[in-house]
Amino acid sequence: MKFNHEEFEENNFSITRYESMLRSNDVKFFDSDEFESIIHHYLENGKIAKAKKAISLGLSQHPSSVNLKLLQVEVLVFEDRLDKADNLLGQLHALEPENEEIYIQKANILSKQNDHIKAIELLSTALEYTADEADIYSLIGMEYLFMDDFENAKVNFMRCLESDNQDYSALYNIIYCFDFLEQHEEAITYLNMFLDKNPYCEVAWHQVGKQYFDLKDYEKALAAFDFAIISDEYFIGAYLEKGKVLEKLKRYNEAIENYRITLELDDPTSFALLRIGKCFEKLGSDDLAIQHYSKTVHEDPLLDKGWIAITDFYMRKRNYQKALYYTNKAISIDAENVLYWKRYAKINNRLAFFEEAERGYRKALELGNYELETWLNRSDILKLIGESDAAIQNMHQAIEFYPENAEVQYRLAGLHYEKQEYDKGEFHLRKALDLDIEYIIVLEELFERVFNLTLVQNIISEYKAS
Repeated sequence: MKFNHEEFEENNFSITRYESMLRSNDVKFFDSDEFESIIHHYLENGKIAKAKKAISLGLSQHPSSVNLKLLQVEVLVFEDRLDKADNLLGQLHALEPENEEIYIQKANILSKQNDHIKAIELLSTALEYTADEADIYSLIGMEYLFMDDFENAKVNFMRCLESDNQDYSALYNIIYCFDFLEQHEEAITYLNMFLDKNPYCEVAWHQVGKQYFDLKDYEKALAAFDFAIISDEYFIGAYLEKGKVLEKLKRYNEAIENYRITLELDDPTSFALLRIGKCFEKLGSDDLAIQHYSKTVHEDPLLDKGWIAITDFYMRKRNYQKALYYTNKAISIDAENVLYWKRYAKINNRLAFFEEAERGYRKALELGNYELETWLNRSDILKLIGESDAAIQNMHQAIEFYPENAEVQYRLAGLHYEKQEYDKGEFHLRKALDLDIEYIIVLEELFERVFNLTLVQNIISEYKAS
């Protein structure tokens, strides 16, 4: 519901008077329009119990009000009491067959039952009776989205925007459809047509910029974000996106300026602080970079990109002790983050803390990081600390994900040969050679003694000859 200032004041007065009545237990009369406003207020603020009480009181004073009964239907649908809602709609349809809200609520029920085709049919009927086509087209668009029919969804959101050029949620949905269909050029064409009629629409300029950014046309993206800022100098999103473009163009000082504007316009965001830190690092201003990374994690301790930025900064500087310190802090906040454990493992490996490194890779695997590199690194460390059986078991687990990987097979060959399990060693060596003879370097570097065995050299020569 949209209110002008006078209606807003009246609505507030009605709510205040109504809540005063509840506190005093006095029954006061409200007209049906007042009850509708009160109920909408509670529904919009998620106060379902209060909305139900207001509906009950409203219907006790206005038992024949179709609009109050429709609000009752809305609550029943919200509570998934669909059969009761459907029965009530049937009664209301008999009373007012041309009330579009009846068709909308019936469509809502069908949508909840995943019957989107019939929901669309009913919404199309509602179009015949409504004075507000924009809302109906938006609802039809959403039904098509539920069916992953992005072309028809896009068409209906466009119709919605034609009816109400201020409906920016429809505009965002149109662009969402274009993006899903990877129609960036078509999206730009559409947005430019929209801008011909609405030249100061900052949201449209912002979306044009994002399309050009995706197409890596950074100069045009920059121009679009500038127009968005001209249209609304307080548009934080445009400054952030402009900063990202300037980073791509390596204009780091200008990027910092735009990110700083967002900090002045609103409370600091971890994203802006992080990007400023990245820019300072690119400029070689290490102290300012680490200062902003620290502000990032202070602002949002759960933002993994902030902790990773600090850790990677110190890793690049080969200051592994500090990198480990910050990784440990990050893990203490979120021990389920795979990215932290991978860095924990890598840093400990660099510091020759092999048991801790193995723990890091094991934890990453337990958390679902099944990248080949994680399996291989863990296996190599297990071998190094004398845990050959565990290394073999680890590689057999890796085979489940990478059954045709030569690096895994060469490692298994070497591990089995080291344990003097020659049949198993030969099986995996031949499998590895079948897959990729070039990777024999894995065996040579990690298992030099095995590589130099006469029986191993004979098998290798046999494959080279063939």
